[in-house]
Amino acid sequence: MQQNTQVSTLPMATTRDVATPSQLTKPSAVLDTKAKAAIVVRLLLNEGADLPLEDLPDDLQARLIQQMGSMGLVDRTTLHSVVEEFADVLDGVGLSFPNGLAEAISVMDGKISPQTAARLRKEAGVRQAGDPWARLKSLPIEDLVRVAQAECTEIAAVLLSKLDTPKAAALLGALPGPLARRITYAVSQTGHVTPDAVDRIGLSLAAQLDHKAPVAFNDAPGARIGAILNQSAAATRDDMLTGLDETDSEFATAVRKSIFIFTHIPERVRPRDVPGLVRAVDQNVLVTALAAATDDDTKATAEFLLGNMPSRLADSVREEVQEKGKVKARDGEVAMTEIIAAIRIQEQAGELELIVPEQEQE
Repeated sequence: MQQNTQVSTLPMATTRDVATPSQLTKPSAVLDTKAKAAIVVRLLLNEGADLPLEDLPDDLQARLIQQMGSMGLVDRTTLHSVVEEFADVLDGVGLSFPNGLAEAISVMDGKISPQTAARLRKEAGVRQAGDPWARLKSLPIEDLVRVAQAECTEIAAVLLSKLDTPKAAALLGALPGPLARRITYAVSQTGHVTPDAVDRIGLSLAAQLDHKAPVAFNDAPGARIGAILNQSAAATRDDMLTGLDETDSEFATAVRKSIFIFTHIPERVRPRDVPGLVRAVDQNVLVTALAAATDDDTKATAEFLLGNMPSRLADSVREEVQEKGKVKARDGEVAMTEIIAAIRIQEQAGELELIVPEQEQE
């Protein structure tokens, strides 16, 4: 009876070596690392913590379960001592590194060249840490559509079954009708698929993502040409677009969607963002651009800017425009390009958000 009063009613575990109070007050001298890990895990689970134990290698998961199954009860003294030791270890941690080469590559993704990352992944030849399905579930719908279309119906059915319900519904809606119906029916044939088979399918699909050939450019071709033509003279831009229309009209359309020039300001910039924009532009540049705005399209942009900047500033700019008189076309284009560059800088900094034309939204 006396010994029972020393044992906590908590459903914790102790090794068979723990027998006397003198030993229990010094668990670090009695318990091995596996036993202490089991105690900490059991305590955290009791407290409702969501531990990602599935991210551990399979052998470690098995050893943890075996250790927990071999333990009995833990008294409060032992529990508190193990927790304090665990907390001291955490306090002493100054820096943690990724677990294995695969996870290290993921951490450095975007910091090293795609070629180096692809080569290291190929040379590693090891499974990515964690659940491959977590990575697949995070893919955008467009990528999931490509995966489903590239795989056989049965594999696509497993993919659909592993997705969260809203994402699975979105995937079905994005697939062609006949394929979506075949995949939906194939789900009925997945009742006897084993967890091991599902795991292998996930690994295979995730490996295909890693084996995609790296691309040299982040932006689409149309966006790259559009950015170049944004900085080009109007005559050069018009000549290039005319040539593209004759050679590849579809590509020319993509380029036009990426072009943002001075005359687009009224339809792309919100009036409330004009005061911040004109403050970011040198006033001499602003005056030069407005003085060069002499045709119908550029005049509309000039009036848009003047009408939405502070009234006193607008009056001052109008006076300077009149005093400046006629400016060279080239100087006017340079000034207009600087205003566009200032808009792009503010957009990238999150200081303004450009309006997306309806044809781009479609």
